[in-house]
Amino acid sequence: MSQPEIYTPEKLSHVNNRLELLAPAKNADYGIEAIRHGADAVYIGGPAFGARATAGNSVEDIARLCTFAHKYHAQVFVALNTILMDDELAVAEKLIWDVYNAGADALIVQDMGVLQLNLPPIALHASTQMDNRNPEKVAFLEQVGFSQVVLARELGLSQIREVAAHTNMQIEFFIHGALCVAYSGLCNLSHAFSNRSANRGECSQMCRLPGNLKTRQGDVLAKNEHLLSLKDNNQTDNLEALIDAGVRSFKIEGRLKDLSYVKNVTAHYRQKLDAIMARRPEFVASSHGRTEHTFTPDPEKTFNRGSTDYFVHERSQGIKDFRSPKYIGQDVGKVVAIGKDFIQVSSTHEFNNGDGLAYFPPNYAMAKQSDDKLQGLRVNRAEGHKLHVLQVPRDLRVGMTLYRNHNQAFEALLAKESAKRIIAVDMRLIDTTAGVALTLTDMYGLSASVELAVEKTPATDAEKTLQTIRTQLSKLGSTDFVARQISIETAEPWFLPASTLNGLRRDAVAALELARIEGYQRPKPWKYNQDAVYPFKHLSYLGNVANEKAKDFYQRHGVIEIQDTYEKNGVTEDVPLMVTKHCLRFNFNLCPKEVPGIKADPMVLEIGNDVLKLVFDCPKCEMLVVGENRQVRGQKAL
Repeated sequence: MSQPEIYTPEKLSHVNNRLELLAPAKNADYGIEAIRHGADAVYIGGPAFGARATAGNSVEDIARLCTFAHKYHAQVFVALNTILMDDELAVAEKLIWDVYNAGADALIVQDMGVLQLNLPPIALHASTQMDNRNPEKVAFLEQVGFSQVVLARELGLSQIREVAAHTNMQIEFFIHGALCVAYSGLCNLSHAFSNRSANRGECSQMCRLPGNLKTRQGDVLAKNEHLLSLKDNNQTDNLEALIDAGVRSFKIEGRLKDLSYVKNVTAHYRQKLDAIMARRPEFVASSHGRTEHTFTPDPEKTFNRGSTDYFVHERSQGIKDFRSPKYIGQDVGKVVAIGKDFIQVSSTHEFNNGDGLAYFPPNYAMAKQSDDKLQGLRVNRAEGHKLHVLQVPRDLRVGMTLYRNHNQAFEALLAKESAKRIIAVDMRLIDTTAGVALTLTDMYGLSASVELAVEKTPATDAEKTLQTIRTQLSKLGSTDFVARQISIETAEPWFLPASTLNGLRRDAVAALELARIEGYQRPKPWKYNQDAVYPFKHLSYLGNVANEKAKDFYQRHGVIEIQDTYEKNGVTEDVPLMVTKHCLRFNFNLCPKEVPGIKADPMVLEIGNDVLKLVFDCPKCEMLVVGENRQVRGQKAL
C-alpha cells in the first residue's frame, strides 16, 4: 500500500485559515434563517437521493436559497449522499446538473458511481457515509477530486491531526446534534429488519428502541434500556482544539430538526467561533457579515438528548443515557408539594405559562418495552414556583426531579425575527463635473459608485450641512449595511436636499448589492487523478457498492474483489449489521482492557422479539452487532 503524502507546516502554508460554520437546512426557509443567524454555509437535500429521505426540496427552492446565501458569500451544499442503484444513475445525473444550474456550490456524495457520471464543474464533498477514518483513504479521496471531507464522528483529536497531516482538503467535522451509534455507512440494521436502508436515507432508528442485555449464559445485565441510544454531540468546549487539529468546517447535525433548534444552535456556535477569531486574528469567517442576535443562545433549551463530546478526548463513560432517546430537558428542580391542580417546585429557574415539563415515574425502569418511560405535563399557569396544571398526573410524587423540555418564553423569542446580518461599509462623497458621486466600499473591498447630476449650491451653514449629509447617508437601517466611515470630499459643503441624498444613497446601495453578487465566485472542482490507487484491494458488503459504475470506479483504482452492497440481499449468513465504537462491555464495567481476568465473550441484545449477537473486537475497540437479514429469510420462506 502506497503511503499518502504528508503535508508539513510549510506545505500547508497556502491552506486558507477560513473557518466555516455549516448548518442544516430542512428547507430553503430554514437555510435562510441559518445564514441570518451566522452560518457560513448550509447543507440541504435535493428532490431525491439525500440521506434524510423526508427532507427533500425542489430545485426552485434550492435556487432561492442560493440567491440569498450568495449575497453574503455563504455557500449551499446539496446532499446527494445515498447509494444509488443502476436505474437511478441517469436521474441522479440530471438532478446534479439541475442543482448546479440552480447555484449550488458543492455536492455531498457517498456513492463513487457519481464520479463516473457526466458532471458539471461542481465541487465534491466526501460524505461521512463513506466512513472516513484513516489518512490513506482520505488522501485517496483528495486524489480523485474531492475538495472537502466529512470525517467520522468517532475520531479523536490525535486521529484528526493525523488525517489533516496527509491531506490538503478542507476537513469537516460534526460538532453538534444527534449521534448515529454506528460508524456512518456501516449500519445495515434497519434494512435487515425493516427493509428501510440507512444508506438510502430511510433509517428506521431501531437503535433507539429499548432492549435487554444478557450474557452468553443468560444472565440479565440490563432490562428495557435504550442500550444503543447515545447522547447528543456537543463540542462547545473543544472548538479551539479542533481548529488546532486541522478542522476548518464545523458541522451542525439536524436536517429534520425544527426552526428554533437551527436558530439557537447556529447562533450559539457563531458566537463561540467569533470569540475565538477575536482572540486569534489569523482566522477569519468564510462568509461575509457580522451577525447580531436578539436573544442569548443556549443549546440546552432546544432539543437534545444530553451532551457528550463523544471520542474527541478518547473513550469515557459519558456518551450514553440509557433511560430515554427523547429530549428529557433541563433539570429545573424537585417537586416539594402537590395539590389538586398544582405542583410546587423547589427551583432556581423561572417558569412560564405553557412550559413543558417531563419526569420519570416510580419504577420507570420496570416499565414494559411498549410503555413510554418518560412522562410529561404542561404548565397552564405559572405563579412563581407554584405551577398550575389542568390535571396532576397520578404517578407524580413529591421528591421527583422535573425536567423542562419546552421553554415557552425562549420559543416565543425565537418565533420572532431574531437575527440580522450586517456588513460594514465606508462611504465617500466626491465632486464630478456634472454633480457628485457616492462610492460605497464594504469591509471586504467590494465597491460600487453612482453619479448624480446636480446643481452645486454652496451651503449657508457649512457645519450644519455636513452633519445633514452624514445623517442622510448613514440611514442604512433597512439594508444589510452599516456605515463605518463617511468621507465628504467635495470642494465645499454643497446644499443637497434630503430627498436627493436619500435617492443617491439608495442607488449606491443597490449598486453595491449587485457588485457583491457579481463578486461571488463558486468553488472550483478539484482535479481527478485517474492513476490514484485505492488503499484496499477488497471491498465487502460494507463498501456499499450498489451499481456497476461504482464497481468500475473501484476496479479502475486497483480494487480486485468487490461484494455487492447489503441492500441487494445477497448476504445470506449472519454478519455484522452494525459496526460501532460504542461498547456495552465498557459501559457495564466488563471491558478486558479495564478489568483484569475478564474475557470478551459475546453477549445477547434483545430488541422486541429480535435477538442480536454482540461480538467484541477488542484490538480495534469496536463492537459488532450481528444478525440475519429478514429480507433474505422472507424470500427463502416463499
